[in-house]
Amino acid sequence: MTLGFVRPARLDDVGEITRIQLTTWRVAYRRLLPQHILDQLDEDWITRRWRDAIADPPTPEHRVLVAVEQQQPPSTGPTSAYVVGFAASGPADDTALAPDEDHTVLAKAAAITDVLVEPRWGRRGHGSRLLAASVDLWRTDGFTTALAWTFADDPVTRRFLESSGWAPDGVSRSLDVDDLLIPQLRWHASLETEEAPPVTAM
Repeated sequence: MTLGFVRPARLDDVGEITRIQLTTWRVAYRRLLPQHILDQLDEDWITRRWRDAIADPPTPEHRVLVAVEQQQPPSTGPTSAYVVGFAASGPADDTALAPDEDHTVLAKAAAITDVLVEPRWGRRGHGSRLLAASVDLWRTDGFTTALAWTFADDPVTRRFLESSGWAPDGVSRSLDVDDLLIPQLRWHASLETEEAPPVTAM
């Protein structure tokens, strides 16, 4: 029997979160980002970033959640549990804005900065559980809107957000990555309805 669930990240999850980010970026973004950029991702810096995010978040509303797949063998053998994905979010700040955009956009808005599931654990609903758990927490915190940026040429993430009730808000920007401009689209979702996001297969 297999059980999937979401829980707050712990410090002993940092190594797996870092590994999942590196693995997923190098698979999912290999056609979007220059190969040498992906090859040069700094594992130590990423590890420190996640350790700080979990141990000393800027506010109580900054959270890191992990998706866990727990496998219980049919016999009386030991249960195996694996961290298979993660999500990070918090109050929207300047990084959620397009250039020269008015800060009023940020009022009562949460921003999800990462939602990643390791490719080999995909299509099992882990991404949906991470997003649904984040939505529940945002509502508890009093946020009324959620924002997220995606790469314009990342159809997997775009389909995932769309199937979960998100929509593009018409705002775009470009990231300068080693003199290569990579377009991004911003997505938004209203948190003022109690209707749960539909469960997708991510």
